[in-house]
Amino acid sequence: MELNWILVLSTGLVPLVVGALWYGPLFNDAWMKESGMTMDKIAGTNMAKLYGTALIFGIFLAVALAPIVIHQFGLFSLLQVPGFDQAGNEANTDFTNMLAKYGSNFRSFKHGALHGFLTSVFMFLPVIATNALFERKSWKYIFINVGYWAVSAIIMGGIICAWA
Repeated sequence: MELNWILVLSTGLVPLVVGALWYGPLFNDAWMKESGMTMDKIAGTNMAKLYGTALIFGIFLAVALAPIVIHQFGLFSLLQVPGFDQAGNEANTDFTNMLAKYGSNFRSFKHGALHGFLTSVFMFLPVIATNALFERKSWKYIFINVGYWAVSAIIMGGIICAWA
């Protein structure tokens, strides 16, 4: 099983597309109010630097989601067995046989989307909510931001699991 790196890297664009809709027509007014953002703050931003950095972080997230949404990555722990790369090695044979037999199990958009959702609930929500609570932000602020990352991770997880 080889990971389709072009697909994983391009999946890093998903948060930018979702963000354009989420923080634009869908929740712009509510997000600006809850975050304390103003048009004056936005006007002084280097947009190329902002979007370039966001794209890099989107790619980081896509790479991190790959082993979460593709269960077969667990098999790669066999690569740590001494002599794995030698033909006839038991671990090498087991690895090859397991991939041949189970390499495509649970490889669907729906399954990846489920893991993207679970990642949102068990990783993004606690991190964003903890920071926001200490910053004295509202639950509305928390749900707007967690919702954005949940939608992004659901789409990214689905794409990566089905086609990577």
